[in-house]
Amino acid sequence: MPTYTTPSDLATLDPVVLADKLHGVLALAKAALAGLESPGVPRAEGKWSAQQVVGHLCDSAMNNQQRIVRLQLAETLVMPGYEQEGWVRVQRYEARPWVSVVELFFALNEHLAHTVAGIDPRTLGHTWMLEGEALTLGFIVEDYIAHLEHHVRTI
Repeated sequence: MPTYTTPSDLATLDPVVLADKLHGVLALAKAALAGLESPGVPRAEGKWSAQQVVGHLCDSAMNNQQRIVRLQLAETLVMPGYEQEGWVRVQRYEARPWVSVVELFFALNEHLAHTVAGIDPRTLGHTWMLEGEALTLGFIVEDYIAHLEHHVRTI
């Protein structure tokens, strides 16, 4: 799994601050997506369109929602990652109206921010085991926000 940040000291993480950071990235996304022309056109040969990138971000939100909820309920979680290219292909975001994909993106992320704000700080050290690597809940939230910001800045 590619990562977009380095883990912070879990003792310094505040779920409410993390949720506020997520809201900040969503504000950037709102501005970036509002002025977008031709979102369904791929940016280059073999690349996703902006619409497919936003669809990918919906997939990321759905997968991370599962991780974030489950890691608050169990100290260790073993579940697979997801095949990003396949998820975008199978869900055919390019065949949906642009406004529908954007609305889904914001609804999923607003709910995720709500969930993050309510994380019990004592669970931030719970771990998801992925391919022999232990990733903490705190890191998963931080990395999700960094991943989202990376894509928003490149749309």
